[in-house]
Amino acid sequence: MPQTEARKTLKDAPVMWRRINSIGAILDCNSTYASNLGYAKSEILGKTIFEHVPKEAWEAMNDSLKTWFETGTVTDRKITFKRQDGSTFSGLLQATSLYDENKNLLGSNTVIFDLTQMTDVKINEYEKFFKEANERLDEIKEKEYNELGDESKLEYDGLKSMFEMLSTIDFKKL
Repeated sequence: MPQTEARKTLKDAPVMWRRINSIGAILDCNSTYASNLGYAKSEILGKTIFEHVPKEAWEAMNDSLKTWFETGTVTDRKITFKRQDGSTFSGLLQATSLYDENKNLLGSNTVIFDLTQMTDVKINEYEKFFKEANERLDEIKEKEYNELGDESKLEYDGLKSMFEMLSTIDFKKL
């Protein structure tokens, strides 16, 4: 899928973002995701989501996948993630579904927060980013949406859904 204006909001975002297909293979990720896990982006694409969690977290990740299949979203799911160097961190996973024009599931947009980095400064950075991303997506909707191709519209709709969900997170309660 080409890099759309909507997806460009994620390029250097402060959040770890990845897109997976319906069987859990990583189709895309941003630089924040790759660097926080200690990989080059090229080393991540095509791998399964289970490669970034320790074995003892596979059941939690599988439960997250089941929830996503059943409901189309995953919110506030705490999962341990594993970096390339073997170190781990507690992450909070949020996922929304991406559908084709016939409402068939294509995959998910997933954001992961490193809970070890949840400071007031980081929370404020996230909240500001979500607000600005939603404003940018609203701008795209108003000015460009009708000219977008079908794939770009699907991309936009999926990201808009994700940012709307992310904007509802109360980080102070985590």
